[in-house]
Amino acid sequence: MDSTHTYDTDVLVVGSGPAGGSAALLLATYGIRTLLVTKYGWLADTPRAHITNQRTMEVLRDLGVDGEAAAAGSPAELMGDTVLCTALAGEEIGRIRSWGTGPHAATEYGAASPAQMIDLPQTFLEPILVKNAAARGAKIRFDTEFLSLEQDADGVTARLRDRVRGDEFTVRARYLIGADGGRSSVAEQIGLPIAGQSGKAGSMNIVFKADLSRHVAHRPSVLYWVMRPGAHMGGIGMGLVRMVRPWNEWLLVWGYDIDQPPPHMDEATARDIVHDLIGDRDIPVEITSSSLWTVNHSYATTYSAGRVFCAGDAVHRHPPSNGLGSNTSIQDSYNLAWKLAMVIRGQAGPGLLDTYTAERAPVGRQIVDRANLSRDQFGPIFQALGLDEYSEEEDIVDGLAACRSGTAEGTKRRQALEEAIQLKNYEFNAHGVEMNQRYDSSAVVQDTGTTEEWTRDPELFHQPTTRPGAKLPHAWLVDGYGHRLSTLDLVGKGTLTLITGLSGGVWESAAADCAEVLGIPLKCVRIGAEDSRDAYGEWRRTSEVAEDGCLLVRPDGHIAWRASSAPDADSAAYGELLEALRTVLHR
Repeated sequence: MDSTHTYDTDVLVVGSGPAGGSAALLLATYGIRTLLVTKYGWLADTPRAHITNQRTMEVLRDLGVDGEAAAAGSPAELMGDTVLCTALAGEEIGRIRSWGTGPHAATEYGAASPAQMIDLPQTFLEPILVKNAAARGAKIRFDTEFLSLEQDADGVTARLRDRVRGDEFTVRARYLIGADGGRSSVAEQIGLPIAGQSGKAGSMNIVFKADLSRHVAHRPSVLYWVMRPGAHMGGIGMGLVRMVRPWNEWLLVWGYDIDQPPPHMDEATARDIVHDLIGDRDIPVEITSSSLWTVNHSYATTYSAGRVFCAGDAVHRHPPSNGLGSNTSIQDSYNLAWKLAMVIRGQAGPGLLDTYTAERAPVGRQIVDRANLSRDQFGPIFQALGLDEYSEEEDIVDGLAACRSGTAEGTKRRQALEEAIQLKNYEFNAHGVEMNQRYDSSAVVQDTGTTEEWTRDPELFHQPTTRPGAKLPHAWLVDGYGHRLSTLDLVGKGTLTLITGLSGGVWESAAADCAEVLGIPLKCVRIGAEDSRDAYGEWRRTSEVAEDGCLLVRPDGHIAWRASSAPDADSAAYGELLEALRTVLHR
């Protein structure tokens, strides 16, 4: 890096949402000078994103803030059964065991990670990220609007406006991260190509307070889907009553016809819609806010241009189905931050930054497609009940009656309804979508001659593996004090880690030599040693390499390279590891 240039900060982060907040926290944790700016006077004022999956909780665990997240969120046992009904006080159509809380799924989710899924509204998530980023050295500026940028071979100059004073000023940074949401000015200015469709449908959010415990506490859930076919103040399709805090704070989602003028939403109209979906007009309702938004099916095919990178909703824009938004946003930053840190410190070549698009763009496209498909997969439920989007209220009464009939037609409809509800597992139990990310880039040295075989549906089921490109599998170990620790606790913290077994001493020596030659921190862990005993035998059954083999794990927990066993000569082990490190770090 040209030391003759002066920089106000190493990385300028635009946006304080899940992507921007986590980027600032990660970079500050890694010791990188970071400035986060947001045009708003504070953080999220509505609880938009909320589902926080296991992979994201693993990221927060690496950052040491998972305890704060768990304390602020609702636990998995309250996320429970997704309910389909005609109204909260009306007839129940069915339930779906969701978010891994069913008895069979709970075992699989529990085996997959040391972390539990929680429900953490964005109003609670963002302060955790930004507060800790500031505590670790990141500079935070509210009421600071991004206007434009210019970049050259050595850095990025951003023009900003102080919205309190009204003046404009510039900030010079080595790199810039645009995490400024679905209408990203940064993405637009650097010309990121956006594929797909915007404005597919219209939706409204109504945030309200009401004690609904009499209708929901006996069937705890995050989501209560209300089938109200037909137009209601311009609404179409199904309504959603979403728990924000059990059982007194809620967010209601209702659709409107995007081909018509947006509906007028005053407090009386909002309260009427809320009471309609609750089905109990005697319950006092306090409307907190209402807003309109559009359903998009779009994604960037490239995530960066020069020294500017985009993350979060700036590069993947989709409905909230599957609860993937904030999770994918945080994981974007987890992928990018360690790469920026190592390049800024001179420990990796700038080519490492090109792997951000290669690794994250396929994930972004997958989750956009999945979220939109999940939204469309409500259709078979309507069809099983003999309904369409223009059906009236009496039609659903007739449809339910026909479905519950003891006739042959009733049997046929019940089977169709059960199959339609089971299809929604792809939205509410898509464990594979959340956990099966595989990276294929020049920051991964792939095994030669073999391809991964999926034994079960890769969207529904997590398949742990130590194949390069996959994240390190979780297995429980025991430390020197007899306490359990996860294999995931051995890696991360912004550092490359080499994992081997007790008989893999050759790799420990090789790691020390490579770290000295390359001038990088490289941690070596020997599973089976006193501080990491494989007391349950879980790692032996999971590792897919011999005890004297090794795994090179990146700071984001993904496996960069593996050797199935140790070579005969110490010099060969050193040579193999050095070559792998040079490849991964673009040295």
